[in-house]
Amino acid sequence: MKLVKKQNNLELIIEEKLLKEIGNIGIKHCPNEFGGFLIGKYSNEFKTLHIEDFILPKKYKGFPYCFERSIDDIVYIFKKLFRQKNQYYIGEWHTHPNGSTMYSQTDLNAMIQTVECETVRIKNPILLILSVSSQKLKDYTFYFYNNKKLISYE
Repeated sequence: MKLVKKQNNLELIIEEKLLKEIGNIGIKHCPNEFGGFLIGKYSNEFKTLHIEDFILPKKYKGFPYCFERSIDDIVYIFKKLFRQKNQYYIGEWHTHPNGSTMYSQTDLNAMIQTVECETVRIKNPILLILSVSSQKLKDYTFYFYNNKKLISYE
């Protein structure tokens, strides 16, 4: 079953199975935050974004209120995915263990840095924040980055 969300004239589509898989990975890392990269592709007219997969970082530091990931080897992986599947980086995801899905100033600053990075060629990345406990996915929110703001998908 597909989950469909709309914001800023951009429809976001993700399979519920994929969202559940991401949630289960987050649950396993509870009580620490964990996250990764979202992979997908846009429709030809850039009105629909299909989130198709994710990549986990090879190196990371997870704490109850902080997650830091390495980008070691990630450029190579992104290039390979684009060549083989025409997929590319479309955003980030991370968990807030036993917390809300509201983004923090740190989360917003990280997205601003991503957009301003010379090697990243995306202006409106997606941020997915999942609220997890040690036993279940409690909630999630997708955010659309635009002009140094994060706008939640309804």
